Amino acid sequence: MFDGFQLDRVTVGEVTLRVRHGGSGPAVVLLHGHPRTHTTWYQVAPALASDFTVVCPDLRGYGQSDKPAADDAHTQYSKRAMAGDVVQLMTSLGHDRFAVVGHDRGSYVAYRTALDHPDRVSKLVVMDGVPVVEALERCTDKFAAMWWHWWFFAQTAKPAERVICADPETWYNAWTSNGPDVLGPENHADFLAAIRNPATVHAMVEDYRAGLGIDRQADEKDRADGRQITCPTMMLWSERDDMEEIYGNPLDVWRPWCPQIVGHGIDSTHHIAENAPLELVRSLRGFLR
Repeated sequence: MFDGFQLDRVTVGEVTLRVRHGGSGPAVVLLHGHPRTHTTWYQVAPALASDFTVVCPDLRGYGQSDKPAADDAHTQYSKRAMAGDVVQLMTSLGHDRFAVVGHDRGSYVAYRTALDHPDRVSKLVVMDGVPVVEALERCTDKFAAMWWHWWFFAQTAKPAERVICADPETWYNAWTSNGPDVLGPENHADFLAAIRNPATVHAMVEDYRAGLGIDRQADEKDRADGRQITCPTMMLWSERDDMEEIYGNPLDVWRPWCPQIVGHGIDSTHHIAENAPLELVRSLRGFLR
């Protein structure tokens, strides 16, 4: 995987991130979702590397990046903290301005990076996600039924980690819908190593706990203050997932946050980078140039 890319560990404040980077041209950082690692981009990153310098970290808590202990507010796993990691990482690699692409949980980190650091982000792409506060305020019985894991992961009195770690490979469908034939052998091996590590599972759940509290509060304050995303923004969503079923046109949810947003659906199941890499690369290259 990642022919011509360099694999490093880069310290950014309180954590050290595992990061893969390569290519040449304007910088773009690709942020994975749950429960993936940076290797989810193994088909996308090399295809972009002829036009861009591509940076793929494991988010804090995920994969082989550090997993700091969390306080009661789960501050260490807030999207603000993760966005700070992204900015420090790109500074360390010599990139003052860069585009940010995020999928799933990575989309929350991506838009938080654009909101908190508008001077650093040249373009933003969010995939299969809307602002946390918008998702929670639109919570219906349909949303709760489809996204029940948000509430399950948030429990601390009866921690979700105990259930997941009892049989992580079954929980994460590691030999069915997330098998090596779908993820690719090397990407699958990295995914397996992550979900088999109880510390990683705990950190991934902490990400969700932050989402229902401190991340929502950050969104609420931004909205009350009238803050918007000012850089060019694109949203992509999986047409064979549930975004349209829950939100109708997802762009309508995003417009109060970035009025000039563009985007479209892609014929894919949820993990677009693995299921529809060619179409994703075409969409990203056309927007990021």
